Amino acid sequence: MPDPTAVAVMAETGNVGNGSTAGAVHTGNVVAADYFQSYSVVGLLAVVGVLFVAVAFGAGRLLRPVVPTPEKLLTYECGVDPVGEGWAHTQVRYYVYAFLYVIFAVDSIFLFPWATVFAAPGYGATTLVEMFIFLGFLAVGLLYAYKKGVLTWT
Repeated sequence: MPDPTAVAVMAETGNVGNGSTAGAVHTGNVVAADYFQSYSVVGLLAVVGVLFVAVAFGAGRLLRPVVPTPEKLLTYECGVDPVGEGWAHTQVRYYVYAFLYVIFAVDSIFLFPWATVFAAPGYGATTLVEMFIFLGFLAVGLLYAYKKGVLTWT
């Protein structure tokens, strides 16, 4: 159903009935309605997704058997009975390797947009210099990690 404001504007300009809006002046209400209509689809999809998850969890809760026993209430990990305290010592170096990997993997993602901009006319030299500065920062970080002995496996 058309917006009443748009129909009134079309009636003033004489464009009612022929479907043409070439002479019509669009008001702020018409533009806002078109703008929010495109987001209503996204909002509706988000609501449907949330309802789908809620129904799935609700059905699972209603359909599952509930028979609590002392054995079911124990902490269970990999088939080993829990004995002793719950805290275990972990080597920090494994986290450092994972952290370094994440840093360099995320930084390497920036190389792909650079390659597309580098191919565009008029951006070659500037993007080349910027990328070498970026790679220089990565090299300094890698050199720092090497000097600190982080990259040696003991």
